[in-house]
Amino acid sequence: MRGAKSAKWVAGAIVVALAATACGGGKSDGGSDAKGKVDPNGIYSIELGEPEKPLYTGDTMESNGSAVMKGLYSNLVDYKADGSLEMVNAESVTTTDSKTWTVKLKPGWTFHDGTPVTSKSFVDAWNWNANIKNAMGLSSWFADIKGYDKVHPEDEKAKPTSDKLDGLKIVDDTTFTIELTKPVPYFAHKLAYIAFAPLAESFYKDPKAAGQHPVGNGPYKFKSWDHKKQIEIVRFDGYKGPDKAKNGGVVFKNYTTLEAAYEDLKSGNVDVLRQLAPKDLPVYRQDLGDRAVDQPYSAIQTIAVAFYADQWKKPKLVDPRVIQGLSMAIDRATITKTVLNGTREPATGWVAKGVLGFQENAAGDVTKFDPAKAKELIKAGGGVPNNKISIQYNADGGHKEWVEAVCNSIQQATGVQCVGDGKPDFQADLTARKTKQVKSLYRSGWVLDYPVNANFISDLFRTGAGGNQGDFSNKKLDAEIAAADNTKTLDESVKAYQAIEKDLVNYMPSIPLWYYKVNAGYSERVSGVAYGQDGDPILTGVEVKK
Repeated sequence: MRGAKSAKWVAGAIVVALAATACGGGKSDGGSDAKGKVDPNGIYSIELGEPEKPLYTGDTMESNGSAVMKGLYSNLVDYKADGSLEMVNAESVTTTDSKTWTVKLKPGWTFHDGTPVTSKSFVDAWNWNANIKNAMGLSSWFADIKGYDKVHPEDEKAKPTSDKLDGLKIVDDTTFTIELTKPVPYFAHKLAYIAFAPLAESFYKDPKAAGQHPVGNGPYKFKSWDHKKQIEIVRFDGYKGPDKAKNGGVVFKNYTTLEAAYEDLKSGNVDVLRQLAPKDLPVYRQDLGDRAVDQPYSAIQTIAVAFYADQWKKPKLVDPRVIQGLSMAIDRATITKTVLNGTREPATGWVAKGVLGFQENAAGDVTKFDPAKAKELIKAGGGVPNNKISIQYNADGGHKEWVEAVCNSIQQATGVQCVGDGKPDFQADLTARKTKQVKSLYRSGWVLDYPVNANFISDLFRTGAGGNQGDFSNKKLDAEIAAADNTKTLDESVKAYQAIEKDLVNYMPSIPLWYYKVNAGYSERVSGVAYGQDGDPILTGVEVKK
């Protein structure tokens, strides 16, 4: 999202959502012409798919749920567009050795039920989310903390020997310390992720109910969830953070297709879109004028390999040259220009633009279209079993067109048969991944959880990482990742991960396709609409016209 499976799986082809609320300089009309005509209590609506799971801080790992959670919770820190940190619920987060960290909280913060946000609110939440008994999908985000092996044994069937992380110590109501098992120079950046949000005492009385009616500490409080129809959140006037809402609340309206959402935008039935379907890309700028949005953000589209699938395990483990060949059979330049109407930029590595450590051409030649070389590599690697592959995707995210184009490119360049394997919605797609039902390859979109290149490498390709849904594993790579995490400074860690990224070509855990852009729009009813570095609309800045 993102340390752990976590992160933010991107639902849509054209846009995604998630992560912190940092502003990446998104398009906005500023709202100046609406001065004096704004309703500070106005409610506006955003297009959204149904969240995959209940709204838990430790188990929300995709863009639909994350968009809602972003309004309900605030973290210790957030990040700015340049990758630097901004204190939010924390007064300070400090360390002298990158191993032991001290957190001091801002006084006076409360949850939406009026109870205070204290050091215990964070420590108890992290202990609960990490505990194997609670089966939270983001539990591995706490693996850096001393004692994680006790609360979350490596054997998923084992029982924990403790219910508390040894590395967490409460000093007083506004101070606590975090001891890691080893130095992690970018650990403070990870604290911007939803898994590290605090939980109110009421949560533990009935966690099941809390997942349907969360009590947070963010700029909005939960109002209602009509499943597969809408979620409503309203402004929390007791919010102490820097990003107070300029509106009365948000209604997240559920859509099963992006095409339907766009038609509703044009007719005034929804106010803000996060993404558009490929078929609407050629016309939306003309339709919306100044209300059309086109901006880059820190996310990448890839095709990941389901290494557990019989196709890649029998009769022998897949040779990376086969995946290299499939990558070189994809004409990214033509597909992004035609099918995606110029709204994507061909990727040349595995790390998204806009994060610390991004580098051009990290993948070398394997992202260049070269049919002759593609066939040569596939043959040298022993060929594609059965000479056929499939690419799984969610049909509600605008992916069908480009998946078909990728398959056509591969088939024409190499003779390998390729078909799309569409699942009806994002929930079904994620379920198939988690239950290891992917037959061959799958679409994998990833948006930053924190703006450091480690998030696009360690959190996706490290053995056992939450985002590693294809079961990729390599001991040498794991050792290199551990070494990159064990450097003295953030700069050294970033440079070490840059070297690792260039080495990924020898493993090919996935095939980089293209970098994302926000291609969306908003209605005449709202102003001040801007999109963050994570591609999501910044909820609090939207103003509703009277």
